[in-house]
Amino acid sequence: MSQSNSGTSQNSNAKQSASAKARQATAKATAPASQAADKAAAKSGDAASAAVDTAERTAGTGTAIVNSTAERVQAGRQAVIDASGQAAAFAKTTWTVIANRKAVAAGVGAGLSVLGATSYLAGRRAGRRTYGPITRLTGGRI
Repeated sequence: MSQSNSGTSQNSNAKQSASAKARQATAKATAPASQAADKAAAKSGDAASAAVDTAERTAGTGTAIVNSTAERVQAGRQAVIDASGQAAAFAKTTWTVIANRKAVAAGVGAGLSVLGATSYLAGRRAGRRTYGPITRLTGGRI
């Protein structure tokens, strides 16, 4: 059976005020917890933001270290390439000298011979006394 609509004269304001009072009491009771939850959420958001910033800085530093290390490795690699090129050039020059040792020896011998002859002639010329034209003409007799 259903209730009759005869009780429409009941005061609905009393029901509303009771529910409003209950809501206000609940709001007052949960307000500190709600505020604490809001503060905790804000703090965790700040902490998360700080963690993200720290992670970005760490990643940036890590990237810089990796790039710096890569540059050093590249410089070392280039130094090894240059040193091996110089060693190869020295070895090639040495091999050329060894392969043409007869020609090198002949060139050195000829150079020493020319140097000796030149110094001998220069010494002979410097050791001579200067004579006048008549003495030279007569061979030193007058």
